[in-house]
Amino acid sequence: MTARILIIEDEALVAMELRFVLEDLGYSVVGTAADARTARNLVRENEVDLALVDIHLSDGPTGVTVGRELGEDMGVTVLFMTANPGMVRGGVAGAIGVLSKPTDERAVQTAVDYALRRRQGQPVEFAPPELHVFA
Repeated sequence: MTARILIIEDEALVAMELRFVLEDLGYSVVGTAADARTARNLVRENEVDLALVDIHLSDGPTGVTVGRELGEDMGVTVLFMTANPGMVRGGVAGAIGVLSKPTDERAVQTAVDYALRRRQGQPVEFAPPELHVFA
């Protein structure tokens, strides 16, 4: 089955580019959210395997809280994507790690593959070098 991915990103062009990359890779993008409320609603309405979460959303720096809620309370695998990776370097409960922006298609592909393999309990030897994995 194709993985279902939610993009939580308030910059429309970044969200659109991520959607194109993910769909080209064969994933199903269930939606995009620019704020915390929309993200929560999309997860309640759809089955989501992985959420790519920016830290600063249109309603402020709510991405960390949303990521924690999705990961701990809603069973979604969370991967942060942010230009401010230092804000989550220590880790966030329920999240796998952080991918620094800007990034490229290959980095997104390898990070998403890594996160989904971990979600499925498959063995993963090494994390992609662009991905800072939380302990």
